[in-house]
Formats: sequence, structure tokens, C-alpha cells
Amino acid sequence: MLLRITAFLSLALMLLFVSCAPEHSQIVLAKFGNQKVTMKDFEDAYANNVGGYDVAKKDSLSKLKNFLNLYVDFRMKLRDAYIRGFQHDSTTNAELADYKIKVGVSYILEKQIVDPGIKELYNRRKYEYRVSHIMFRPDSSGWGHARILANEVLDSIKNGANFEEMAKKYSQDMYSRNDGGDIYYVTAGELPYQFEDAVYATEPGQVYPQVVKSPFGYHIIKVTNKRIRIPEIRASHILASFADSTGKIDSARALAKIDTVMYQLKHGGNFEELAKKYSDDPGSRTRGGDLGYFGMRMMIKPFAEAAFNLKKIGDISGIVKTQYGYHIIKLTGIKPSPTFEEDKENLKKIFQKTRYQAEYDSLVAKLKRKYNFNVNQSNFEYLVKHADTSKVGQPMPAMDDTLTLFTYAGKYENIRDFWKRMNSKQDLLNRPVNPGLLSEALEKISGDVVLEEDAMNLDKTDKDFAALMKNYRDGIYIFRLQQDEVWNKIKVDSTELYKFYLATKDNYRTIDKVNFAELFSTSDSLIHHYYDLLKQGANFDSLAGMYTEQPGYKKLKGVMGYQDINSSQLASVANSLKKPGDYSNVFESNGGYSIVSLIGKEPSHIKTFDEAKAEAAGAYQDAESKKLEDNYINSLRELYKPKIFYNKLDKAFKQN
Repeated sequence: MLLRITAFLSLALMLLFVSCAPEHSQIVLAKFGNQKVTMKDFEDAYANNVGGYDVAKKDSLSKLKNFLNLYVDFRMKLRDAYIRGFQHDSTTNAELADYKIKVGVSYILEKQIVDPGIKELYNRRKYEYRVSHIMFRPDSSGWGHARILANEVLDSIKNGANFEEMAKKYSQDMYSRNDGGDIYYVTAGELPYQFEDAVYATEPGQVYPQVVKSPFGYHIIKVTNKRIRIPEIRASHILASFADSTGKIDSARALAKIDTVMYQLKHGGNFEELAKKYSDDPGSRTRGGDLGYFGMRMMIKPFAEAAFNLKKIGDISGIVKTQYGYHIIKLTGIKPSPTFEEDKENLKKIFQKTRYQAEYDSLVAKLKRKYNFNVNQSNFEYLVKHADTSKVGQPMPAMDDTLTLFTYAGKYENIRDFWKRMNSKQDLLNRPVNPGLLSEALEKISGDVVLEEDAMNLDKTDKDFAALMKNYRDGIYIFRLQQDEVWNKIKVDSTELYKFYLATKDNYRTIDKVNFAELFSTSDSLIHHYYDLLKQGANFDSLAGMYTEQPGYKKLKGVMGYQDINSSQLASVANSLKKPGDYSNVFESNGGYSIVSLIGKEPSHIKTFDEAKAEAAGAYQDAESKKLEDNYINSLRELYKPKIFYNKLDKAFKQN
């Protein structure tokens, strides 16, 4: 019985200790005043400082201790900022609100449109679809007739009509109709997004069940194949052109020529040598037929189909006929698909060009519903009537500018507010004000206001944005503290500066310099001739004044003036000479040949106060800043008496 009670008590105590042990994130690493620094506070700050948690996990305990000291100082400064009431300062809060709107709008667009958009684009571009379509263009009466005809043809296909035959009969895409509507392989980002979405929603062999409207017309879309995409290949080719040297078309001659080439290839002929000898493509012939890397749709369809169907590097196609002649193609390289990070900037450009505006419009429409955006139509018509005699950027014409133009989220904006916003739009400036321009401006500004409203509320729903705003606010507070406690207290007094210079003058030294002249020539034989003349007693100055080829230095007799001894090869060689008047051997320099003659040396020395004044002033301010900063930190430590629990730091970044 006693054994059972003991075991029960042991288990109870163990559970008690476990339940009382703080969660990893709530371990207290430091205290000051009534404030605590938790493990989560520290880990988040440290990881953010070094570039992420994976990096932080590898750092030494000494690095963690050093950072913890700095972080506690930082937190005490922030506490001081709140004690001083920075959070109630109207100027600071206005700056924060402005930043919140500007950064918030960018954040929303990036996180809700661009990031998901380019990720979807990347995943879609892993595949390519072979697609056929039947296109119906709008006529002079509008889109109605095209839509009706497209739906009638789609109904016929659903009821068993042959897609390819219907394409040949009805399609108004002259480039694909004769091929049964085939536009070959496509991938995301190459076609209008409406068309693309339908393609990616359709299985191979199927027809998309609805007609699709794009900027070009209505489409009936059929997917005929799907495969993993190869972004680019490298290939070489040999072309036997249909046109002879006189421009006359002779396909029989071209076929005979390409047959001869193919025979030689099959019997061991070298592709590159045969291309140089026989190919009629002047652009690639001299390179052994090399076309470099290219994508599927960069080449005409028969050529691309044959090239991209080659499987292994070194494979050679059969004879391929295109509108230009007969080709033999050799696969010489396959470019692997890029990683997301490698392709990110390219994806952004594609997304911006193809889908961004539609996604932006969709987001704005959603936000307008969310914030109950409404235009007062009668007041907008009043604005149109009274504003059509001016340009954007000019003062507003006489009218009742207090009339409410639109409302959202319980807020009102009047005509005066709208005009001010319109005048700030760079893409609208100096354009004549007319009904079309005002409608365009209203569309742009309505998007702005609902995005700004969403940005103002974003920190309540998005923890990452809330953290971003907190970091920015903390940065402003620290900046103000530094102004008050450090920078504004520094006074550069000339007497004190001179004392500082005297105490630290060994820090302000000139560099070793050398003064020399150069005799330069691009001719090996001439420079050696000049060297022989010097050995025979010729005057260096005279020779340099007559013969140096260094632009602008004949008049100076080759004199280069004092230079840092390490600034150039010439200065280094001159410095190696012993006494003024000595000259070097001939040496190669700057695409030619040089001889240098020593004029004088200026050893390093301590700068005078006047020479060092600017440099000393900077060092003085740094020293004073450090002293004032230390004084401020020490005052906070004296006030808050921080306690730091270094013994708990070994648990940092150890949670699984």
C-alpha cells in the first residue's frame, strides 16, 4: 500500500512540475522594472536580425549573449519612449498613419494578388497544352452575333459534330483554321488569361463546355494533349532552301540537296561540318548550324514540333519540311526548368502583363462590397457638367465642391476631395477634363480609397503586417530618442576639437607618395630605342617631352605629379627607385611599354590640424555619440536595474 502511495505521489509531483514549467516561448530571459523579455521576444528579434531561424540555430552561445544584452538595452529604450509619451505625439502618429497606408496598400497587392498569382503561374508553366480553337470575331453590330454563332457551333460539337471540320468551316482565325483550329502547344502566360483559364480547366481530348470571351472574340476551345514543359532547347539545323541563289523556287533541287546531306550524316558525316558546307541559312551556317536556345513558340510549328520531339542530346531528326525549305535538326542542349526563385522576376513581368489588371479589378470590386462603396450619381453628373472646360492639374472650376461624390465605410468624400486626388495622379495630369476622363479618374480613385481603407485595418487581421508596423513604429521611437539624447546634444567646439586632435593625431596620417615622370610608347622597338638613348646620356625630360605617347603629357614632359605609391603600377615602380633622376627598365603597362623616372618621394606624416580638421570632426562626433549613448544606457540601467538570466539562453532555438 505504501509503495502505491509513494508511486502515486511521485507521478503527481512529476505532473505538477511539468504543468508548472513555462512553455518554451514564455521562458523569461530578462526583467527590468515591471517588464519581461520572453524567449519568444528574443528568438523573433534575433532571427529577424540574422536572416531567419535556420541561421539562428547555428549561432554560438556567445553571440546569443551579446545580442541579448543589446536587445535588453533596446527594450529599455522603447519603455522610455512610452514613458515620455511618444505614442501620443500627433506628428509621429501622422507619419505612422501615412506609412501604414502606403506600405499597407503595397502589402495587400503583393500578398493578395502578386504572390499567389506568380506561384500559380509557376505551377501552371510546368506543363504545356496542345490546343485547338474556333474563333468568332465581333462584327460592326457588336459582340452579340459572334456570341450567338459561337454557342450554336458549340451545341453542334456537343451533339457530335467534328471539331476540326467545324473549325475549318467557321473559325475566323486565319492562321489556324486550315489546321482544324490547332494553335500547337501553349503554356501559362502566353495567351489571354480568359483563354488560359479555360485550357487549364480542360482535360486532353475534351472541349471546354462554354464559349470563352477574350479581347479578340469568342472561342470554342479543345485540348488535344498535355505534357511536361521543356522551357528551352538548343539545336542546330541544316537548311536546304526552296529558293536558289537567284530567288527562283526549286523544291526538287532542295529535296535532292537535303537527301545528299542526310546520306552523308547516316554514313558518319560530321553535322557541324556539313552545316558549314551545305546549309542555306546564312545566320547559322558559319556556326555549324547552331541556333542557340529557343522556346517552343519561337519557331514555326513544323520545325518546333520536330525539334522538341527529339529526346536526347545528339539526336538528329528526319527531313522536316517548312515554308522555307527542308531541314535536318540536331538537338544539342536541353535547358532545365528554373526554380521558383530563379524565375521569380520573369514570372512577375509575365503576370503584370497578362493578369495583374484583372486580379486588381477583382480585388477592388470585393473591397467595394466590403466597405459599401457608393457613388452619388447625380452629384457626379453635376461634376461632369461643370468641369469640362479645364485640364487635370489646374484649379477646379467654380462649382459647389462640398457635394458628396462617394461614400465608403461610413466616410464621405466630396467633389473638392476628389479633385485634389485627381490632380495628384501623374498619369492624368494635363489631360482635358471630359466625361470619359472623369469616369476613368473615379475608377482609379475608388480603387485607391478602398485599398487605403483596407490597409488601415490590416494590422488587426494580418499578424505579419502588424509586426511590420510595430518594427517601423519602434524604429521611429528609437530614432527620436537618439535625436533627443545623443545627436542634438553634440556640439563641435573648435577648442575641444583641437584638444581631441592633439590626443588622437596619430590617427590622421598622410599616405606615402611619389612624384615621377613616364615615357610611354605602344611600340616595343621604339621604347627600347629610347632606353638606349637614356643609357647613352639623353635627358629623360627631353625624351618624354618629344616622344611620350601618353595623351596630354608631352607638354608636361611626362610628369605625373605626386601619387599614392600603391595607386598604380607606374607609381609602384617609381617608388622602387632609389634617388631622384633614377629611371626604371622598360616594362609593359596600359597596353604598351613604359619607362619611369623618379622625381621625388613624400613619406607619410601626421597631418596638420587644418589638414585633419574634417576627419577629426567626424571622429570627434563619433566619440561624443558613443559617450552620450553610453551615458543614456547607463541611466536606463540605473533606473530599471535589469536582470538577465544568461543560464536560460542554452534553451534558445532548441524547441522542436
